[in-house]
Amino acid sequence: MASSNTVLMRLVASAYSIAQKAGMIVRRVIAEGDLGIVEKTCATDLQTKADRLAQMSICSSLARKFPKLTIIGEEDLPSEEVDQELIEDSQWEEILKQPCPSQYSAIKEEDLVVWVDPLDGTKEYTEGLLDNVTVLIGIAYEGKAIAGVINQPYYNYENNEKQQFREHRNEAKAGPDAVLGRTIWGVLGLGAFGFQLKEVPAGKHIITTTRSHSNKLVTDCVAAMNPDAVLRVGGAGNKIIQLIEGKASAYVFASPGCKKWDTCAPEVILHAVGGKLTDIHGNVLQYHKDV
Repeated sequence: MASSNTVLMRLVASAYSIAQKAGMIVRRVIAEGDLGIVEKTCATDLQTKADRLAQMSICSSLARKFPKLTIIGEEDLPSEEVDQELIEDSQWEEILKQPCPSQYSAIKEEDLVVWVDPLDGTKEYTEGLLDNVTVLIGIAYEGKAIAGVINQPYYNYENNEKQQFREHRNEAKAGPDAVLGRTIWGVLGLGAFGFQLKEVPAGKHIITTTRSHSNKLVTDCVAAMNPDAVLRVGGAGNKIIQLIEGKASAYVFASPGCKKWDTCAPEVILHAVGGKLTDIHGNVLQYHKDV
């Protein structure tokens, strides 16, 4: 069936463009200089103006185009009129050209649950560790994560910094192709796109884990695995990207704290390339709206 006629592929195509818009909002808030930081439950659980605006943009844009969706966002925001400039109405045409996996071709809007993390890695965002940040839009059907979009607003951030430094010094070296930001997407049964799949170097066992939410249990679990190296970075989306790009072998976080909006989109990308995401007991995660 042509994907342009299926709810799922139209939704993924919209989510791609909407995630790109959210990434632009995240960059704009930093550029304007006022992050509008508030603490939610503790000093490591933060919300910024970018979280709020990006969620309003994502949820309102999705709801206008797909009014029967169930949309669950991380931020608890008051109901208010959304500025038209936050609305993204376009769809990524390349996705509409892809075939919809047959098992999902008859899905209806009301069958789907969308889990939204408008800014994953907020603490790192406030500290200037911008390459840790992602925008996550995950799509679930019958409790299973089946499609996802991850935008990295600051992908190539370091390359851009180096290029700007060279330009400032009037050096004529050709810098890398440092377009800022990228969007990764995937659908189970179709694949994952927007990145180069890589394996960890042979014989290396590298673990990635939390940077800002650690405790003794997390540390002990990581140590018990006897890794060759441990990476401590922010953002669940960022850590899953480390796995698919060969920077780490496993992401271990033996603690409560991860929410469904943190894992839904990244799980799809990981599963689409042969990886696996479970709870600490090896059980698959459920993404029903009432979970």
